[in-house]
Amino acid sequence: MDQDRIEGGAKTFGGRVKEFFGRLFGDTKLRSEGRMDQAEGKIQNTVGGLKDSMREDGRRGS
Repeated sequence: MDQDRIEGGAKTFGGRVKEFFGRLFGDTKLRSEGRMDQAEGKIQNTVGGLKDSMREDGRRGS
């Protein structure tokens, strides 16, 4: 598993936590930061998945 997938998953989870506490305390800035972290995490996870796919294809082609 690519490191980007791990870090992306962690960032997505952290963003969910931030968004939750932003809602809980009525902090719109914290909610926004949480949403941004989630988006970044999803992108990073996708990049990691593409890297994994490319590695798998490389192994199959050899």
